[in-house]
Amino acid sequence: MPSDGHVYLKIGDVARQVGISPSAIRAWERVGLARPERSKSRYRLYTSDDVRLLKKARYLRKVRGLNPAAIVQMLKREGILKPAAANGIANTTIGLRLRRLRAQRRLGLAQVAKAAGISIGFLSSLERSQMTASVGTLRRLARFYRTNILDFFDATELNTRLVRPPKRKVLDAGPGVRMELLAWGNKVMEPHLFRVQPAAGSGEAYTHEGEEFLFVLRGELKIALDGEEYHLKRGDSFYFESATPHRWKNPGRSETWLLWVNTPPTF
Repeated sequence: MPSDGHVYLKIGDVARQVGISPSAIRAWERVGLARPERSKSRYRLYTSDDVRLLKKARYLRKVRGLNPAAIVQMLKREGILKPAAANGIANTTIGLRLRRLRAQRRLGLAQVAKAAGISIGFLSSLERSQMTASVGTLRRLARFYRTNILDFFDATELNTRLVRPPKRKVLDAGPGVRMELLAWGNKVMEPHLFRVQPAAGSGEAYTHEGEEFLFVLRGELKIALDGEEYHLKRGDSFYFESATPHRWKNPGRSETWLLWVNTPPTF
């Protein structure tokens, strides 16, 4: 068993709790409905989050008559299940990096989760790439590990002056928020294209060092700073100091596109 203080279940225990056979669980794992840890002996190890997800899948199969592929698509649309990869960067990379950072410091899940203000189960799901975190949560994790969110992009590739769309580094920052890194390397600015789905946003307010500039390319955005709210629309620009607590959300019915620049690149 992994020595991180978390409770893990073997496949037989999960099968009894969910009410399906171990072979069915293995089959659902192949389509992405379960992503268990592995013990040193290569046994599958599941958490309570895995059990809840599998119970949801069993309900959809039994009551709605959906096949595994349809269940995966429905759970992805609802934001319950995240794809294992996105264009430009795999979500698995983020999970592996978070797990590696914790292992390097010999910390348990409980220690890191408490410092980041999240549950142990949620952190475990992040590390196994079953969930994505909000910008605020990623920022707290980066601060705890004394790094920055930019490191989650795997931006080690040498950057020439020109970055074409297929070459952008992409990070899913919570349900409905996609960050595309537009330049990287030894830069004094950190430019992103943010794509924010309706009702999606940063989650809780967060702060960091530096200054920020954003320009609304498409849609609209509500951003709150120190209790004061601003409603931005297409063509509007906005500047503020990053140390001011801020949170934001797409209040519209269509996807919002933002050119968002941070300086220095410590986001």
